[in-house]
This record gives sequence, C-alpha cells and structure tokens, in this order.
Amino acid sequence: MSSSVPFAELQSYQYINLTTFRKSGVAVPTPVWFALGNDCMYILTVDNSGKVKRIRNNPQVTMVPSDSRGRELEGTPTLQGQATIVPFDEKGPGHRTLYAKYGWMYKAFEIIWRVRRITPVIIEVRP
Repeated sequence: MSSSVPFAELQSYQYINLTTFRKSGVAVPTPVWFALGNDCMYILTVDNSGKVKRIRNNPQVTMVPSDSRGRELEGTPTLQGQATIVPFDEKGPGHRTLYAKYGWMYKAFEIIWRVRRITPVIIEVRP
C-alpha cells in the first residue's frame, strides 16, 4: 500500500509491537498503544522504561500490528522508523493525538501516573 502519510498502514490497529534493540543487537518487542499524526507516530510510556533506555542507545525501531499481549497479527506489514524521546506536554501534538484515539483509557493512565508520581514521555517515530 502506498501512501503519503507515514505509517498509514497501521492506522486501523489498536496495538503494535514496537521493537527496540539492545546494545548487543538483540531485538526486544513490546506491545504498545500508538497514534498517528503530524507525519509521525506517537507512543506514551514512562521515562525509565526499558524501551526508552534502548531507544536512547539506538533509535532504530520496527513496528508490526499485534494484540495487547504482543502476538503479531498474521499478514500485516512490518515497518521501520527512527525514534526520538520527547518530554510529555499536555498541550503538545503527541498528547492531543493519543487522547483523540484512546480517550478515557488514555486519560486513566495519565491520572494513575500522576498519583504514583511517574514521569511520562512521548516516543515520536518517523520514517
């Protein structure tokens, strides 16, 4: 499928396996929520997660549709991208795009993280 919108092939899915890479080169897939907008993909996570640490060492990632447990869906595309960690901003495009897709479920995570004093970050993925 050819599209001018990056990662458009993933738009209809709720979860993807975001695969990051250890320093040794070993791939580590993690099922995540995501949303597309502004020519990139946005993923909400916590600042001390393993995937954030791995992205800081190697920004190359792959993405494939999955279920919530990380089981890849058959016949779906695997896409590549470059990830960047950006600070969480309630007025930023990542927050707005994720909230538009996930609504109250997204807001529930924000509340839980605030109560637990967990620092969220946004992963931006571009082709």
